[in-house]
Amino acid sequence: MKYFLPAVIASFALVGAGCFTQPAPAPAPTPTPTPAPAPKATTDERIHVTAPVANQRVMSPLTVTGEARGSWYFEASFPVKLLDGNGNVLVQTHADAQGDWMTNEFVPFKAVLTFSKPLTRTGTLVLEKDNPSDLPQNAASVTIPVQF
Repeated sequence: MKYFLPAVIASFALVGAGCFTQPAPAPAPTPTPTPAPAPKATTDERIHVTAPVANQRVMSPLTVTGEARGSWYFEASFPVKLLDGNGNVLVQTHADAQGDWMTNEFVPFKAVLTFSKPLTRTGTLVLEKDNPSDLPQNAASVTIPVQF
C-alpha cells in the first residue's frame, strides 16, 4: 500500500502533464512557385505572338497564336504570311480573333498555316495590321524569323 499511493499520484501527474502540452506546430506550407510568363516572339506594344517564338523550327501545319490590340484587326482578322529565306510567299492567310475585337484591349488570335516544305532552311513569319484604308500611316507589321 505504501507503494500504491505514490504510484497513483505519479500516474495522475503524468496524465495531467499530458493535458497541458501544446500540440506540435503544423508544418510550414510549401510555397507555390509562380509560373514563368510564356515566352513572346514579339515585343511590339500592339501585338504579342506566343507561338512560334523567334528562330523556332516550324513545319506544316503551323499554328500561330498570341494576342493583339483590337485596333490591329479589321472585321475580326488580320493578314499573316510565311516567307521562305528568299522572300517568296509560301502561304498567305489571316489570323482570326478569338473574342470581341472591337476594343482597345488585347484580344487572343489564332491562325493555321499549311505549306509545302521550302528549299531554304530559314524563313520569316509576317503578321500585318489590317489596313483597309491602305494609308501608309496606318500600316504596321511584325516579323518573326523561323527555321524549317
